[in-house]
Amino acid sequence: MSSASSLSALLAAESPSPSPSPSETSTTPAVPSLQDAQESATNAASWVEENWSTWLAIGLRVLLIVVIAVILRVMVRRAITKLIDRMSRTPQGEDNTTLGGLLVNVERRRQRSQAIGSVLRSVASFVILGTAALMVLATFEINLAPLLASAGVAGVAIGFGARNLVTDFLSGVFMILEDQYGVGDTVDAGVASGEVIEVGLRVTKLRGDNGEIWYVRNGEVKRIGNLSQGWAMAGVDVTVRADEDLDHVRRILNEVGETMSKEEPWNELLWGPIEVLGLDSVALDSMVVRVSAKTMPGKALTIERELRWRIKKAFDAADIRIVGGLPAQSDGVPADDPTAAVAAPSVYASTSSPQGERATPITPAVPQK
Repeated sequence: MSSASSLSALLAAESPSPSPSPSETSTTPAVPSLQDAQESATNAASWVEENWSTWLAIGLRVLLIVVIAVILRVMVRRAITKLIDRMSRTPQGEDNTTLGGLLVNVERRRQRSQAIGSVLRSVASFVILGTAALMVLATFEINLAPLLASAGVAGVAIGFGARNLVTDFLSGVFMILEDQYGVGDTVDAGVASGEVIEVGLRVTKLRGDNGEIWYVRNGEVKRIGNLSQGWAMAGVDVTVRADEDLDHVRRILNEVGETMSKEEPWNELLWGPIEVLGLDSVALDSMVVRVSAKTMPGKALTIERELRWRIKKAFDAADIRIVGGLPAQSDGVPADDPTAAVAAPSVYASTSSPQGERATPITPAVPQK
């Protein structure tokens, strides 16, 4: 009995156990044991314990860089704002005189200061924040060599491909810094002329005499003639007959100038007395008297037109003839015969005259066959 039971037990131990079916193994998930979870938690805790000091140092370094960059940016922008405010103030020495008050345009100075301040603040922010970003990347031990090399190559490519754009931008910055012209000025830029309606870092807009708008690139401007800065000079040339009394002519011109200087609005546009400079040129039948005056910028043409109008009326009242263009004719002398300078008809003009017949070319005879 005991031998039989031991034999059955031995056969049962040696017989292979039935393996699970493929469907049962695929559908039944492997459940992690408590020991596996404890090992994973232990590994994570040990990794955090080993690296927390490094990450904390990196975070503090990044925070310090950001704080310093923000504080430095605020300080630089505040300093630029104070500098711009000081530039926009009107000088005290020019406030006590009427001419100084007219020359200094407060609004234009303010606009120019704001443009300069905007450029300086943008450049300062770009430099400070860009440097801070590179320092943060370097803190994370990121290799900046490829980034800087790519930026250098891109800068060279942009410099060659967009050199006109860079030239326009730099020219615009220096035009604003040097206050070469501003909005409302009448300028002659060589390629175009007119009133400035907008000054940009790349393009300047001009309003022409006929209402057209010229877009002038700042890099294309080689010279600028500003007709609205300082003062302008109005000049009128009066051509009279050579036999006129110069003292009488001078007296009439001085009276016209004094009367015009006392009337509004010409007394505000004239910044100096109207002066008779004297004879500008003398010819056989005429002479030119030069009259000039210092005026407000941009008002010289208006003063010249009004001055010509008044001089013509005063000369007509004083029986002084203004000549020009055609030669002046003396009173009581009849005009020359207009046909006097015409040459007499030539005898060669008539084909029937003996001279015309002798001048006629001989027709060659045709040979008979």
